[in-house]
Amino acid sequence: MATKQGVGMANKGPSYGMSRQVQDKIDSKYDPDLELILVEWITRQCGSGVGKPEAGKHGFQSWLKDGCVLSELINSLFSGEKPVKRIQSSPMAFKQMEQISQFLNAAENYGVTKTDMFQTVDLWEGKDLAAVQRTLSALGSLAITKDEGTYKGDPNWFFKKAQENKRDFSDEQMKAGKNVIGLQMGSNKGASQEGMSYGRPRQIL
Repeated sequence: MATKQGVGMANKGPSYGMSRQVQDKIDSKYDPDLELILVEWITRQCGSGVGKPEAGKHGFQSWLKDGCVLSELINSLFSGEKPVKRIQSSPMAFKQMEQISQFLNAAENYGVTKTDMFQTVDLWEGKDLAAVQRTLSALGSLAITKDEGTYKGDPNWFFKKAQENKRDFSDEQMKAGKNVIGLQMGSNKGASQEGMSYGRPRQIL
């Protein structure tokens, strides 16, 4: 097992043609400036125990890859009961992936939307580290927005999400809004272009 671990990124084999282009495009979305902010935030949030990664994408990936730093991070945002009960570093791939998915579940329960979530392979296999950055940024934004006294970073690092005003709507207003949407949705049910003529029929040559 130990020999397999050393392979790391190489076990994907070389990428050719399209997949190489796609990977390059994904890689280009990775933001080195954001990396600095995220590293600074995570170390402030979790304390010096989590260490610091080597600069660059691969350092960032290997720092977060076993899921422990991520689990420490999500736990640090909860003042009461912690969502990730067990944080244990392991050399085994499936244990690392399990730890990452515990973080992802906790982050989703905290309020990170599905569209902002990375997949385990994005981090573990380094497929899309920009997606990992997106998830962590969304988490930082939520922590600032919730303002529960657990966020330990600079408030200017992440955007405050504009979600508080959702609470201002009464139940009646929400129901009225749903009805309007329902009517809009239903207005073209069963509609077709049958019987409609727009000038000359299309010539198919």
